[in-house]
Amino acid sequence: MNLYKPEYVHCNGERFKVYLTDEEIQSRVRQIGKKISSDFLDKKPIFIGVLNGAFIFLSDLMRYVDIPCEVDFLKLSSYGDDKVSSGEVTELKQIDAEIRGRHVILVEDIVDTGLSIKFLVEKLKRSEPASLSTVTLLHKTEKTQHDVQLDYVGFRIASLFVLGYGLDYAQEGRNLAQIYILDGDSD
Repeated sequence: MNLYKPEYVHCNGERFKVYLTDEEIQSRVRQIGKKISSDFLDKKPIFIGVLNGAFIFLSDLMRYVDIPCEVDFLKLSSYGDDKVSSGEVTELKQIDAEIRGRHVILVEDIVDTGLSIKFLVEKLKRSEPASLSTVTLLHKTEKTQHDVQLDYVGFRIASLFVLGYGLDYAQEGRNLAQIYILDGDSD
């Protein structure tokens, strides 16, 4: 399979350069999958992916989890087509699964301010799961304003605008196999 991973990409009139390679991402996702498999041995967790951004990360993560599990999705919006969060969370799709008494693993693509994941954790806890863990591919530690517990973190990154591997800019760029930052930015 040929993955889409150019050195530079143009998206919405801006030029982006590689920040995290496909190899770096897959290595870290593999490590997280092994750790989750170990931590949830004999528990049959349900992974809940946050659409649209987390679908590629969750898909790859599931391939590295070697225990019985299930998957479901929900959808939020807090960005629209902008590069920064609007500060408001809108729920666009709810999960279909019953999670009461289940081991739930909430999967995000990126935690920025923490607003969305805080909203989701509070919402899911009301359904009384047996446990609720969080996993995010990227965490912008210096931008986080809300007290959130992240159990599994792929990469801690600076406050950079990122694109690719499910992350978009006005719905473009999700299909890139690597993660990109604006050309000229550095961490």
